Amino acid sequence: MSEFVKPKVVVSKCLEFQECRYDGEIIRDQTVRNLMPYVQFIPVCPEVEIGLGTPRDVIRVVDDHGLDTLVQPANNLDFTHKMNQFSDQFLSEVGDIDGFILKNRSPSCGINDVKVYSGIEKSPVVRTSSGLFGKKVLEEFSHLAIEDEGRLKNFMIREHFFTKLFAIAQFKKLKSEGLLADLVEYHARNKYLFMAYQPAVLKKLGNIVGNHDKNPLQEIFTLYEKYLYNLFAKFPKYTSNISVSQHLFGYFSKELSTKEKQFFIQMIDKYQKKKVPLSSVTSLLKSWAIRFDNPYLLKQSYFEPYPEKLIEISDSGKGRDYR
Repeated sequence: MSEFVKPKVVVSKCLEFQECRYDGEIIRDQTVRNLMPYVQFIPVCPEVEIGLGTPRDVIRVVDDHGLDTLVQPANNLDFTHKMNQFSDQFLSEVGDIDGFILKNRSPSCGINDVKVYSGIEKSPVVRTSSGLFGKKVLEEFSHLAIEDEGRLKNFMIREHFFTKLFAIAQFKKLKSEGLLADLVEYHARNKYLFMAYQPAVLKKLGNIVGNHDKNPLQEIFTLYEKYLYNLFAKFPKYTSNISVSQHLFGYFSKELSTKEKQFFIQMIDKYQKKKVPLSSVTSLLKSWAIRFDNPYLLKQSYFEPYPEKLIEISDSGKGRDYR
């Protein structure tokens, strides 16, 4: 079983931590609950932090000549300045973090699906945007793992979020220690995972680690970090996963029986047709790595990009989607 660094994650406090939703309720969330043993959560409720009580009158985002403002219709109060001020201060003082899980549709925390109204009362929705706190998060930390709890119910989104979160946390630990040998090992262990994301970026990362230009150590880490964030900017394509799986299959093909080879081909076909998840293919490949005692492959994060119990959880339940 692999060892993982504990990422630091800012989370909306109403998700599992405190009864601070506008109606005085707490929101139960399976993903946040499952992550608790594996991450260090930093809970925050921006609305409470700017002085709004619990429960409280509804606040909403209103379009003011193209600018998003935060108002409370019941009292005709504008909290835009307070929220922006708190957001700037909190995010500047929160320290080194690896990701965010924020409440969806929240006028403060939402990141992409917040209703924006044309006026304060009984006005139509004119567009969607981010909440004021969420917008600051995206402006300052777009390179990190950021999601809302609604989107994380989808298997594919959740898997990508977990993968990015733990990979970034591990790299940042290596960067703080500053040992090139550790970076070389990190790159080797993540080779096939990175190949599944963006093969071209993997090659660039390999060149950086190889350091043919004889760059100073700090510059190596800085360049690597830049391209690592670029690597995780996109979801991996299913065609890339097929290519990686076939590459790994090449390690064993000469040792396998005809029926085993046929079974692997059938599994790839089922995965391509979205009849089975990727884990069905990787579990098969890992079983052969164990059978043929291949220590190099058994170290590959492609088989376990985040803690195993989260893999089991994320491979079942509602919101499933296959890469």
